[in-house]
Amino acid sequence: MSIDRVFTEIANKVAHAAGKPSTFILCCMIVVVWAVTGPLFGFSDTWQLIINTGTTIITFLMVFLIQNTQNRDGAAVQTKLDELIRVGKAENRFIGIEHLTEAEVEEFRVKCEQAAMRADKRGKRPKEAAASPTIR
Repeated sequence: MSIDRVFTEIANKVAHAAGKPSTFILCCMIVVVWAVTGPLFGFSDTWQLIINTGTTIITFLMVFLIQNTQNRDGAAVQTKLDELIRVGKAENRFIGIEHLTEAEVEEFRVKCEQAAMRADKRGKRPKEAAASPTIR
């Protein structure tokens, strides 16, 4: 099994577990236990270092895990949309616009919105208006 496959499986499992209410409750309980033990340890630097180190490590790792999950989800959704555009009546020039700059994508969005407004004024359904913007 490749390292990519192993990482993907681990990332999916951790992301799924991290999104559960029970995980949130567990984390809240850890913080409460830590806070309650403050007087027991005299609110020492070590006591503070424990929660700071733990949360920093978890946050650091979760950033990469979440980014990986979002990258895969975004690519999967984009691929599905591209396939719908390819086989449908929409214009193929919309395929791959996620690779454009933010300004170029905004230009697409504005032109699509304008085309939808024009179609609405003519009484067309939004589905018919989607294919009508002129891009570049």
